[in-house]
Amino acid sequence: MAGFWSARKREREELASHDAQQGQRADAALVAVDERVRTTTDELVFAELELGRDATRELREALAAVRHHLGEAFQLNQLNHDHLPDTADELRTRNARILQLCDWAQDLLDDRLQALAEPISRARRAPEIVAGIRADVASGTARIPRAEATLARLGARYADEAVRKIARNPAEAAQLLEFAIHGADVSAARRESGQREQANLALETAIEAARRATTLLDAVDAFEIEALRAESTLDAIVDDSRDDLAAARDLVHVPAVTAAMTALEQELAALAPAGTRPDPFAELTRLREANAALDAAVDKARYRATHPAPPESHVRHAIEDADRQLGVARGVISGHRGWIGADARTRLAEAERLRLDLAAVGGQPIVEDDRERALADARRCGALAAEALQLAQRDIDASRPRDDDWGGPGRGGQGGRGQRGGNDVLGGILGGIVIGSILDGIFD
Repeated sequence: MAGFWSARKREREELASHDAQQGQRADAALVAVDERVRTTTDELVFAELELGRDATRELREALAAVRHHLGEAFQLNQLNHDHLPDTADELRTRNARILQLCDWAQDLLDDRLQALAEPISRARRAPEIVAGIRADVASGTARIPRAEATLARLGARYADEAVRKIARNPAEAAQLLEFAIHGADVSAARRESGQREQANLALETAIEAARRATTLLDAVDAFEIEALRAESTLDAIVDDSRDDLAAARDLVHVPAVTAAMTALEQELAALAPAGTRPDPFAELTRLREANAALDAAVDKARYRATHPAPPESHVRHAIEDADRQLGVARGVISGHRGWIGADARTRLAEAERLRLDLAAVGGQPIVEDDRERALADARRCGALAAEALQLAQRDIDASRPRDDDWGGPGRGGQGGRGQRGGNDVLGGILGGIVIGSILDGIFD
């Protein structure tokens, strides 16, 4: 007993120590967040000078929300230190709420300040950024004649359709470079006149214009390399396609292979002849598609040669057998509705669902690609119906009254004969289904 009270005393001391530490953390958190609000207010003033009021609206709204909710935190803290006695649960709840509000305020201010960090840094480095934009414009302007020469060389080598997507890149890059230098000049002028927000907007547009101009010029240089790579790949695919055509000659009796070979031969014949301007990208795309179609047709034909599809008559026999077994199972289960358990009804429902999937076959011819799946579904349907019938027989036997209930062992002759007669009838049904399945397998 002494050990029990000692443990209770130790628990109370640990809880009191935890509550005291929680109160100290709440006081420290309030002091820290109050200091954070003051420093963030100063940063807001500097950010408004750098970016303008519109750019700092979210930070200003966050500060207003923090001040509003900190009023609640300070009120709770005052209740903790007034002259009125409080219970341990009240102190614990207040301190937890104070810590929650302080953590929320710190996270909110961190998020808003982090969002402004990059714009503020860019605004403070505005002179350096403007100098970088001017350098990029000078470098891009020097690249334009080279890009025009590259474009003329590409136009003489490749078809107009191939170079159309980069045909206006040098001209558009020149316009963007002019816009970038104009934006840099406007940004510098607005910053000198104290219009920081307009200066930052002009600076951002100048940065974007210079970046887009560089991207357009890079695309011209990259196009030449990509075109050479496409030509090299095209030559390899032409050789591979010819080899595939030769290898597929032994399957010309398959209509799908013949059609794919014809399409591939047409694409090979449609390649730009020597001395003309080709479009290597379009030719490569069309030839790849035709080559892939031939590979798929050949693979399918070779698989079908080693794994022939079952005859349609086999599939029809399997479906008819499934229908017979479904009919018997459906009749037995519906005729003994109150006696049949969930297992038999579930198997019958699964068989019915498979039969609905097979209903799409109907009286239409079954294509070779669908026969294997249809045959498997039909056999599965018949197996589920047979299993449902067996489970139903088990439930019926379990629900039928025993001989003892009809007058004891001495008077159970007729009852026994009646039970055996019912079993004989259901056994005859099962035997007929099994014989029908065997005969179908023999004829198949």
